[in-house]
Amino acid sequence: MSISAVDIGQHALRRTPRIHPAWTMVAVAALALIAAGSFTTIAGLITEPLVETKGWSRTGIGAAVAVNMVLYGVVGPFAAAMMDRYGLRRVTSYALLALIASSGLTAMFTPSVFWFVLWFGLAVGVGTGSITTVFAATVANRWFYRRIGLATGLLTAAGVFGQFAMLPLLSVLLERADWRAPVLACGALATAALLGVLLLLRESPAAVGAVRYGADHGTEPADTDGRVNPFARTATAVRDARFWVLASMFALCGATTNGLMWSHFTPAAHDHGMAATTASGLLAVIGVANILGTVSAGWLSDRIEPRLLLAVFFLGRGVSLALLPVLFTSGWSPDLVAFAVVFGILDVATVPPTLTLCRRYFGVDSALTFGWISVFHQLGAGAMALTGGLIRDINGSYTPLWITAALACLIAAALGTIGSRIR
Repeated sequence: MSISAVDIGQHALRRTPRIHPAWTMVAVAALALIAAGSFTTIAGLITEPLVETKGWSRTGIGAAVAVNMVLYGVVGPFAAAMMDRYGLRRVTSYALLALIASSGLTAMFTPSVFWFVLWFGLAVGVGTGSITTVFAATVANRWFYRRIGLATGLLTAAGVFGQFAMLPLLSVLLERADWRAPVLACGALATAALLGVLLLLRESPAAVGAVRYGADHGTEPADTDGRVNPFARTATAVRDARFWVLASMFALCGATTNGLMWSHFTPAAHDHGMAATTASGLLAVIGVANILGTVSAGWLSDRIEPRLLLAVFFLGRGVSLALLPVLFTSGWSPDLVAFAVVFGILDVATVPPTLTLCRRYFGVDSALTFGWISVFHQLGAGAMALTGGLIRDINGSYTPLWITAALACLIAAALGTIGSRIR
């Protein structure tokens, strides 16, 4: 009788009682998130080589990136619904397969920018959109009764690690080969993640004869029916005013992070005479600090009221943004490095407490609901990316943008504190 790889993985999980299998799921899910994250920031790395070698316009390449970003936000809630209906491992595997295929097709078959939009914009957008914080929330909800904030923080940090920590390695590959090398490297990482998912990822603790971490059989909920219409469940959530409070807060969150820093920090730094390489280095510092902030926020979310955490995080972010105009110089300075560290710590730290509130308000539907809330995050990011350009064109300076963003953080802090008071 033959033994499959899945059987071997199942047996391995059952043989290690000293380490709860929930932590194995975190490790496997983290690898998938790192792989997906590596695809989300590679566009900026390969844009110039594509312009030089392919002769494509930046507008055409930008169209692919725009499709990618929209799908990254929109696909999440649908992926969460499919994970409930068809299985966590199956949906994650298909998403990683899409990333693997798209990396190969992008590198080997892109005769025109249309195909780049198709492979990199559409396929990568769907693949990465299926493996985001919604995926992290699903894994954490299914496998943890206690320490769910820490688990969420670790998984969110994994996505951030993939987005930023992989860039130096991918840059080296680009210098030593061409633009195809980093694209294929991301595909290889997705392949490793797929093997881990197929071997070790399980649908629930019951599949390995366990209960959620920190739970006992008396606290475990009854199995939910995956056949429940996800749109009906979403309709229930959107009728709750607290959904709109969290969605509005997260729209402001996206506006004051992705839409602000990744779109306008480098041009603003250029206005102060700073080289692009220096600005990129400061953004890298922000990315590294993200990991510390996210993991710490997850740990704190298990111990401190999440509404208080959100208020502190948004207030701190607002103060840092208000001070940025007077901190800008033409090069590295201790003040700018301190800003990068502080802003980085607070950047993605809002995710774990928001997920905790989603779980408190919406129970078993929290992952799906958070997926829709994340759509508003992307909408806020896009709106700020556009608004920042308009402010710069009209005013000739980015200073009003930083003040506007600081005020938005104050509003988000207020929204975060009142969520549970509204029914």
